[in-house]
Amino acid sequence: MPTPTYGFFDVTVLRTHRLSPTMQRVVLGGPGLDAVVSGGRDQRLKLFLPQDGQDAPVLPDVLDIDWYPRWRALDPGVRGIMRTYTVRNVRREPAEVDIDFALHGDLGPASRWAAAAAPGDRLTLLAPNCHDNGGVDFRPPEGTDRVLLCADETALPAVAGILEWLPAGTPVTAWISVAGPADRIALETACAADIRWLIRPASLAAAVAEAELPPAGSPYAWLAGEAAAVRDVRRHLVGERGFDRRAVTFTGYWRRGATEDTLLEEAVAAVQED
Repeated sequence: MPTPTYGFFDVTVLRTHRLSPTMQRVVLGGPGLDAVVSGGRDQRLKLFLPQDGQDAPVLPDVLDIDWYPRWRALDPGVRGIMRTYTVRNVRREPAEVDIDFALHGDLGPASRWAAAAAPGDRLTLLAPNCHDNGGVDFRPPEGTDRVLLCADETALPAVAGILEWLPAGTPVTAWISVAGPADRIALETACAADIRWLIRPASLAAAVAEAELPPAGSPYAWLAGEAAAVRDVRRHLVGERGFDRRAVTFTGYWRRGATEDTLLEEAVAAVQED
């Protein structure tokens, strides 16, 4: 049996911090949390949140490598609500994990939970316990000489992690779509970064299409956010700009009109059809 690269951790909220009108940082702590590691960049993990009226998320009795079918077999109205998020920070002394939540009012259970999170609230993480864990998508090919980032606020924590991880002096152009001017947050980096904030309804795809980019070299693009917008940017880069498809990583963090539960069910159905 392969060695698990992720483990379950029961944690509690230690404190929260509002980074912007639409971004809330939740700091988590708990026993064994010093085993959590991060590969940096856009490192992802799973959160399990309690349903309304529950003190803690309901999970299968056995949480081994085959946990997923057991979780799916539970009543959807009772089982812990699973969501995917970026690991923003991991600290050792004391052992703490930061998760930054994009807030969208009452439109989703994770946003509602994060907006109301208070010290002592309980949840569960499925988090990496080794650096090379398969949960990092930002992987520029060898020889990359410049980086393009394109994201909305749901991917802003990942953009922040990428900018911190890249070597000093790396040429980076980043387009970030947010709801309003107050949602622009400080991004620490040693890169040669040109960060372009777009206030909606400005379009990410239009901004990239109108931008002047160096005509040659070995660029790498990382695109994340609303699925349709990400596809539009990728289509432009590969088509009009001539980017190598292998040098464009794109991820739909969400899709307009669909919940993460719907996307999960669609992915499971697609695998079963194959």
